[in-house]
Amino acid sequence: MKFMKLGSKPDSFQTEGDNIRYVATELATDIVVNVGDVKFYLHKFPLLSKSARLQKLVATTNDDNSDEIRIQDIPGGPAAFEICAKFCYSMTVTLNAYNVVAARCAAEYLEMYETVEKGNLIYKIEVFLNSSIFRSWKDSIIVLQTTRSLLPWSEELKVVSHCLDSIATKASIDTSKVEWSYTYNRKKLPSENGNDPHWNGMRKPQSVPKDWWVEDLCELHIDLYKRVISAIKTKERVSADVIGEALHAYALRRLPGFGKGMIQNGDVTKYRSLAETIMLLLPKEKGSVPCGFLLKLLRAVILLESGESERRELMRKIGQQLEEATVADLLIRAPADEATVYDVDIVQSLVEEFVTYEQNAHSDLPMEHEFQEVRSPSRMTSDASKAKVAKLVDCYLAEIAQDPNLLLIKFINLAEVVSSFPRTSHDGIYRAIDMYLKEHPGISKSERKRICRLMDCRKLSVEACMHAVQNERLPLRVVVQVLFFEQVRATTSAAGNSTPDLPGSIRSLLPGGSHGSSRSTTTNTEEDWDSVPTADDIRALKGELASLR
Repeated sequence: MKFMKLGSKPDSFQTEGDNIRYVATELATDIVVNVGDVKFYLHKFPLLSKSARLQKLVATTNDDNSDEIRIQDIPGGPAAFEICAKFCYSMTVTLNAYNVVAARCAAEYLEMYETVEKGNLIYKIEVFLNSSIFRSWKDSIIVLQTTRSLLPWSEELKVVSHCLDSIATKASIDTSKVEWSYTYNRKKLPSENGNDPHWNGMRKPQSVPKDWWVEDLCELHIDLYKRVISAIKTKERVSADVIGEALHAYALRRLPGFGKGMIQNGDVTKYRSLAETIMLLLPKEKGSVPCGFLLKLLRAVILLESGESERRELMRKIGQQLEEATVADLLIRAPADEATVYDVDIVQSLVEEFVTYEQNAHSDLPMEHEFQEVRSPSRMTSDASKAKVAKLVDCYLAEIAQDPNLLLIKFINLAEVVSSFPRTSHDGIYRAIDMYLKEHPGISKSERKRICRLMDCRKLSVEACMHAVQNERLPLRVVVQVLFFEQVRATTSAAGNSTPDLPGSIRSLLPGGSHGSSRSTTTNTEEDWDSVPTADDIRALKGELASLR
């Protein structure tokens, strides 16, 4: 830390109790300065020789025949006034990053200008700030923190703006040009301490990471942090992903419980303001912030009851990169007054935001793309993203299906949003459907039939088919379809891709089958086909399909 010593005389200030300060000297004091609740017993001559304001105050007290003056509003209070008073006596006083702003503001209040005396306190502090403090990364951050308690003085004296510019400039510099001890929160590497066993007397230059400044700025209060990040953005030299990483680190440090996807008890108003400020600072570039971080932030703003507009904007950002999310990210707790465990509605909204983003991205393509090959790179990327989101939703549905209070309509509505997305397999949605049927055995036949329509039996893997044909929770109609498509898959190559002739009873249950022509060939009613099959039913169907080989 940088420091500056002023004065050469010994410090002879003495203390009596908590509220009295005096100068130990043979010369009797002739003025009492009341600063807040502290009395300073001092001498007029050294004070008046350097402070124009004290000159005016003493002149006023002389008219009243009093040797006592009051200063109630001096920035920095008694501690800052004492620094100024010691300077007037030429006593030794040390300025550093922690007290220099208070001394600067107090000196301004006392009007310790060059016009009063050459080499006055304001001049010396300004030299110290510009030649040392603002050139130091660590000291600039400390000084900026101290300015909060000294507003509006620190703002008017441009100490705040100089700190902001100093910090933003250093954070924006090319990492190859970082020569200072670039972070005071980082543990030193062995080679930097000279303890590296591979060190042979030649110090290897350490590569400075792009995010070297991120942790240090977490020390700042949110209002100052906001201004620093805004200043860094204005420089336009720091990439959006580093800005995003900085915001993530700040949220982890300042929002208790944020890393675990929750907010611990505390000052709700304070945390709400903090979360909303982080949202405002998020870079606009897609992918600059991990989707998992955005979803944690969404949980926070929901718990803290932030405004609807802020929440919608955050959900829009999440929707743009939803394919990066995990199921754990989406397991957002439902409000306390709801019966379900998880908030399914908000996940559906996020998936709909993804759909909207994909549609807009495709519609914004140049017209010439309309005449290019259908499988263009952009379309392939879009399909890959959709496939990831479809898989994500399938896994999410399997998780929430275990909630006995989950309504069937919510399950179906969410599944249908991604029903048209490209999938190589329907194993995921089959697993989710099976989980729902297992946890909700009391649903009606029509509801069972409706939920099973969400999957395509032709896209089940061999393993899923083997499970499905043994599954007594599925309607008989679905079991027949699975058995048939399993048989078709096994015989397609040998049969030259032709579909084997089927009894009307089975053909009627397949997609596109003619129910009108099949009813005369079977004694099963529509209700029978929608019922849950018995083990005998499944054995009989297997035998009938085996005869087709």
